[in-house]
Amino acid sequence: MNKLLQLFKIKDLRNKILITAFLLLSFRALSAIPIPSIDAFRLKEFFSGNQIFGFLNIFSGGALDHLSIVMLGVAPYITATIIMQLLTMIFPGLKAMYYEEGAAGRAKFNRWSRYLTVPLAMLQGYGFLNILISQNVVPHLGPFDLIKNVIIITAGSMILVWIGELITEQKIGNGISLIIFAGIVSRLPSALRQAVFSYNPEILPTYLVFAIVAVLVIAGVVFINEGERKIPIAYAKRVRGMKMYGGASSYLPLKVNQAGVIPIIFAISILLFPQFIAQAAAIFSKDLSLRLNDLVSTLFNNQYLYSLLYFGMVVIFTYFYTAVTFDPKEISKNLQRSGGFIAGIRPGDSTSRFLSKIINRLTLSGALFLGLIAILPQITRIVTGIAILTIGGTALLIVVSVALETIRQINSQLVMREYEEI
Repeated sequence: MNKLLQLFKIKDLRNKILITAFLLLSFRALSAIPIPSIDAFRLKEFFSGNQIFGFLNIFSGGALDHLSIVMLGVAPYITATIIMQLLTMIFPGLKAMYYEEGAAGRAKFNRWSRYLTVPLAMLQGYGFLNILISQNVVPHLGPFDLIKNVIIITAGSMILVWIGELITEQKIGNGISLIIFAGIVSRLPSALRQAVFSYNPEILPTYLVFAIVAVLVIAGVVFINEGERKIPIAYAKRVRGMKMYGGASSYLPLKVNQAGVIPIIFAISILLFPQFIAQAAAIFSKDLSLRLNDLVSTLFNNQYLYSLLYFGMVVIFTYFYTAVTFDPKEISKNLQRSGGFIAGIRPGDSTSRFLSKIINRLTLSGALFLGLIAILPQITRIVTGIAILTIGGTALLIVVSVALETIRQINSQLVMREYEEI
């Protein structure tokens, strides 16, 4: 409570919070403006029966389920960032720019990511509109209307990227993450209202068990998200002139969930490909497109097969993304350059192998956790048989992660100001 009061007593922090709140409200206002010619009933029916698009609706902040002008949310920017990070594995110059050129290099990297966001948003917007047209959610559009809507959708995504950067500049949280967070939280009242109106006294034990499981899941998300393995690092003493440097000890934190929610986004992107391919096949043969659509629908409507495929892909992509972002050889070299070493482990290749062994074990736990979180809605639906009672594991993971990171940044700002006052 004291820290909460301090936030509003300090003028600078108060202004940052108010600016962030205004920007998030602007995002919610934009998400309420739909593109023209929408059949609201068909749209709601489509999203309630499509798990993948329901997940993408999370990343759009709830803007996709009524086709607002920001229907894609920040998903194209997230995809562009992932592609750019993967390209660092192929192009050494890009890797050096991101990891070795400091803030200027990362700013340039982020600028290229924004450039890549534009064509990705146009492709995704065009693909979504074609899928919705084929489902009779959106009426058939002429070339001019289709191009106009694609441009509007692309502009909406870029506006959200701009809003996200303005929020990040306030230094009380990551702007892109807070936009997703705001979209998820804004859906809670309607979800609670739906659960209350569908309440059935005959299945009260099911509701109680569901509530207990929900609390345990939240605790598990916090535990895994904050969990880390601390590798003790010692630094050799060095004498320069009349002074001695080094001799201190520190630790290298290795998080259990090193990849965050990125593997889930990867898996969803791959699972979306069959639907886009089925739509693209209509250019050559409508019969082929219909057969592919039926095949994809059959696959995704099978809860067990879909859950198994989804779980496996999340586990695989967790290992893949961790390998991209965590390079034991590079960390070993940096430690050796700075005079650091792990007690009992020789510098160089031995340190690299030791770190690889530790990160592989941690990644297994993180991968199984992410896979379980990803299919949690399917598990609760299969066990309870009630569509309303589904624990959105991915949404929960995002909310908890963003809340913890925002709290950390706010605390650091308060500590910095307390230090300046001393």
